Amino acid sequence: MAHKELLSFLDKLQKNNHRDWFHEHKAEFKKLEGDTKQFFQQVEDRLQEFDVIERHATYRIYRDVRFAKDKTLYNNWLSTSFIRATAARRGSYYLKIQPGGSIAGGGFYGPNTADLLRIRQEFEFDDKPIRKILSDPSFVELYGELKGEGLKTAPRGFSPDHPAIDLIRKKQFYAIRSFTDKEVCSPGFIDELMKTYQGIRPYFDYMSEVLTTDMNGESLLSGK
Repeated sequence: MAHKELLSFLDKLQKNNHRDWFHEHKAEFKKLEGDTKQFFQQVEDRLQEFDVIERHATYRIYRDVRFAKDKTLYNNWLSTSFIRATAARRGSYYLKIQPGGSIAGGGFYGPNTADLLRIRQEFEFDDKPIRKILSDPSFVELYGELKGEGLKTAPRGFSPDHPAIDLIRKKQFYAIRSFTDKEVCSPGFIDELMKTYQGIRPYFDYMSEVLTTDMNGESLLSGK
């Protein structure tokens, strides 16, 4: 995969983000996009070695600007999500290739209302398991800390003085590792991605158990 050529193209796109330039260079983009999609498939194939992936969804380079204040027509990155298979496996892996801003990781970007409440209730009941995962040296080395937007105050029904309020206030729960352009272009990039994704598996396993059981530990999955 010629990541160097892709990053170079995306850098030029950022500086020439208008329809005429893009149409003039569309053939070059389609070639690079095809190569990148092949790379994304290789990443999925490697993920299948230690997880079960249903599919991956690649995001379009075209932006929907109809209701956006930012009228930039094109993203200057290519990205994809790898969706884990079946209701028993929660969370998805993410990969974005962007000049000076490539990232990989995953988590829960927009939990629905029921999932968000269940997560918060679990943190309220016992935050020791999640804190053990997040403080593990391997997790800290790869990701630093759990990221995501949160409320400024305690959610309704939760005490602002609860010891786990820092986690309970969150609305998103994801972990991200950044990569330099040099790292993206290195021959070992895909191996580093696998190391990155394996590093988030304990977190995914924990969250999957939480989101597939009720507060009594009973399975919410049909047939269980």
